[in-house]
Amino acid sequence: MNDKSEFYDTLASNPRLFAVTIGRTFGSGGRLLGNMLAKKLGIDYYDKELLSDAARKANMSPEFFERRDERFPNYISGSIGFNFGMNPAGWYGSNAISDDSVYRAQSDFIREAAMRGPCVIVGRTADYVLRDHPRLISVFVNAPEDECIRRITSRGDALGADQARSLARRTNKLRANYYNFYTDKQWGNASTYDICIDSSKLSPEQIVDILSLYVRMRVGDIAESL
Repeated sequence: MNDKSEFYDTLASNPRLFAVTIGRTFGSGGRLLGNMLAKKLGIDYYDKELLSDAARKANMSPEFFERRDERFPNYISGSIGFNFGMNPAGWYGSNAISDDSVYRAQSDFIREAAMRGPCVIVGRTADYVLRDHPRLISVFVNAPEDECIRRITSRGDALGADQARSLARRTNKLRANYYNFYTDKQWGNASTYDICIDSSKLSPEQIVDILSLYVRMRVGDIAESL
């Protein structure tokens, strides 16, 4: 969907549409919580699906999307701002076009998903892409590093604590750089989100209960149909 006015017109004409976006530190369980929340509310859930569907719509390789997923553009120095794509300059090369195309394709798919019905979307700067959504609820999930390391090793993403720590720090740096580059906000900063939650303080079920209550209170009358 290239016409953003279509997106806003659809939202204006259908007050039953809402979206929950979830940012997360690696190993905090944000993806699990997002999936559980979507099931509890009976709404759609998007995470990795964004990659394959956006790639298909953009006629690009899903593998290429996977490699560029939540990654800082590999042709940019830290001095370029979030609005780089608005005024293409001489430094634009094939990598620039590819990275920009991936981000734009994902953003288009995120808006299309939000138009189809209520949904939970994990990562991919979805809170920024949907920033003008009148019924957007943005959440950030984090946890102490030791708890993230325990979760990472228990699910088999790393062989030991040292490897898990290195993986978590590297992934969080990549996510932060990606988010901070493509938006005018700061990844993980409390002022960026509606709710920030430490997933180590309560069970996943308790956290989902809290989030679902907040969602129901925010969307008002829509709650009766959930």
